[in-house]
Amino acid sequence: MRRALLLLPLLLAGCAPAITARPEASLVTPPADWRTAVPASGPIEAAWWGRFGDAQLSALVGRARAHNVDLAIAAARVAEARAQERVARSLLLPTLSANIPASESRSVNAFGQPSESTAAQPSFQAAYEIDLFGRNAAQVDAARANAAAVAAAREAATLSVSSATASSYVVLLALDERRELLRQTLATRGEALRIARDRAEAGYTSRLELSQAEAEYRATEQQIPAIEAAIARQEHALSLLVGDTPQAIARGAGFDALATPAVPGVLPSDLVRRRPDIAQAEYALAATDANLRGARAQFLPQVRLSASAGAAISSLLGDPIAIWSVGGSILAPIFSGGRLQGQFGAATAQRDQAAFAYRRTVLTAFREVEDQLAVIDRLGVQEAALLAQRAAVAETLRHATNRYRAGYSPYLEQIDAQRALLAVDLALIQLRTDRLTAYVALYQALGGGAPT
Repeated sequence: MRRALLLLPLLLAGCAPAITARPEASLVTPPADWRTAVPASGPIEAAWWGRFGDAQLSALVGRARAHNVDLAIAAARVAEARAQERVARSLLLPTLSANIPASESRSVNAFGQPSESTAAQPSFQAAYEIDLFGRNAAQVDAARANAAAVAAAREAATLSVSSATASSYVVLLALDERRELLRQTLATRGEALRIARDRAEAGYTSRLELSQAEAEYRATEQQIPAIEAAIARQEHALSLLVGDTPQAIARGAGFDALATPAVPGVLPSDLVRRRPDIAQAEYALAATDANLRGARAQFLPQVRLSASAGAAISSLLGDPIAIWSVGGSILAPIFSGGRLQGQFGAATAQRDQAAFAYRRTVLTAFREVEDQLAVIDRLGVQEAALLAQRAAVAETLRHATNRYRAGYSPYLEQIDAQRALLAVDLALIQLRTDRLTAYVALYQALGGGAPT
């Protein structure tokens, strides 16, 4: 009989379903090199934002990493996941408990006399489940992998906040540069308006040129409040990133002083070890693997041991009486109406979903790096063309101004040349902004500093 009981778990183990392998379509093979060939330097520094050469930018990123509200929430989630891991680990250990019931009673004996008695029965109880088929161990593995995934998600959030802060600061300086350009243009057009007014009052020109000069002045003037509103909104966004109420943001050396960093030399095969979101997806996949093992173990028997020891103490007894018990049980599923099969099928599907989610994360990482490399490469070509265009427009403005002063052309030609030069200068500011923020996005796409 005993041998039959011992063989029962092993016989039932053969009835558990087999765990299938991960889908082959979820596997990812990194390319040998990047599609866009851009000259690269060495590895990324841990404080990569320092490569832009602005101490205020570095200070803002440091404040954001220390005080951002989203990162504080992410840290609390890590603490929660680690606490859940400790809960899961407790399944591998025996439980001990103490019970001390006591009572005092008064009754009437057979002779009609009152009788009082005091009784107590303290005991210690112990219970332990023998994890014969790894069900509890699978839960511990799942909790450990989930805690690691949450920690990786926190690293990804930290990288995202750092990148958002750096990009927002670059955009803020670019807005300052646009405002300064508009102010200079407004001063130039104000002087042109003064000259046009003097010429019109002296009868040298018609009122048409005066109206055109005033229209251009007002067109430039109305752009400045819009830029100032955008600057205020950008400062408020940066304040939120660093965990402060909306306030003014101190600037560093200025937009023109921002350095253009080098492209880091990171191979596609190294990317999967650098990106925290890829690590998060990998840990999430490991958690589903563990959950799948746990779902399979539900088909198998559970072996539990229990023991208790204590004493019976009463005023009616001369001496306490020791009491104890030792026992065990084997709980094996016989019929569950398809519940266990459904749980196992769901766990298998969740594992496959996590495998494809991992593939999607890796492919997205490759795409993001390629996108930024292509942007950086093409923006360099675009900048060369835009600088050549500016030189041509500036020369056009010089000729138009000379022709207007000599009386060979109307004032409208000079206005058109001024508009074209302003548009090109604004486009150059935007292009440099796009290029600097592309470097920020590239550092984020490459996983930031040291590998996670």
